Amino acid sequence: MTTPSQKLKTLDAVLDGLMSRYRERVPDVSGLIDALVDENVIRTADDIENDHIAFRTMGLPSLGIQSFEKIFLHYGYEKREPYDFKEKKLNAWWYSPPKPHYPRIFVSELRVRDLSDEAQHIIYQYTDSVVFDPVDTLDLDDARAVDQFLHQPLWQIPALDDYLRLLNESEYAAWVIYNRYYLNHFTISVHNLKPGYNTIQDFVAFLERRGFKLNTSGGTIKISPDEGLLQASTVAQLIDAEFADGQTHRIAGSYVEFAERRVLPEFRHLPADQIGREHRRDGFEAGNADKIFESTFTSQTGK
Repeated sequence: MTTPSQKLKTLDAVLDGLMSRYRERVPDVSGLIDALVDENVIRTADDIENDHIAFRTMGLPSLGIQSFEKIFLHYGYEKREPYDFKEKKLNAWWYSPPKPHYPRIFVSELRVRDLSDEAQHIIYQYTDSVVFDPVDTLDLDDARAVDQFLHQPLWQIPALDDYLRLLNESEYAAWVIYNRYYLNHFTISVHNLKPGYNTIQDFVAFLERRGFKLNTSGGTIKISPDEGLLQASTVAQLIDAEFADGQTHRIAGSYVEFAERRVLPEFRHLPADQIGREHRRDGFEAGNADKIFESTFTSQTGK
């Protein structure tokens, strides 16, 4: 029987593996850390609190949220509220961590059956090879195996023509058919940084001063109706992707997000040094997330 402390040790290794490959793939991560160190905001990357990480999936039997969530539920994450993105044809859930210092997790899935027959046919052409839920055969207590699984092909690399046809109908579908379970983004908690950087407005000003390209869909800063959750993000880095037919094409990879979670009204009387994660606005906001998704869309990457 695996103990809770052993599961957390495995979770640490899985998250380290995810972040390691993500940093290699997204140069903005190192650029951001270097800029924050340069301005004496942090000493090392370890000073950054990771608000949440996000994954994208295909909503199909043996795949999708019902499959993917088994990994993190095993480590003590708890499933929270669902979200519905009608226009983008997506479902999503978020998961609260087993301990406060771990990131929240946001997992979305494409409602494949809501797409055109042509798009469904392209997706099934690749995903029909996944007959059984691959997580069911995974040893979730083996961090190396889980890390490899999250970065390995679940189906064949698509042909460029198939990718472009999906891109024309659903940019989310095109992203997942090529990138699979690669970490979509990690999120810097700006409210825990020093004054001058600890509001989303100040942090965005810092990013713009440093020349980072930001997602402007719905405005550079996305604000929840209760004004408790404010978010912004970079535009996804373009990667040179090699397709099954040998062609290479520049496509959207991953990006970085920034979040300010304001103190809840009932805790605003507390001194700053007593404010913990439990005193701030939790969860997510569909309106914000809807625009953050577009960090990988050509309307943003092509600017």
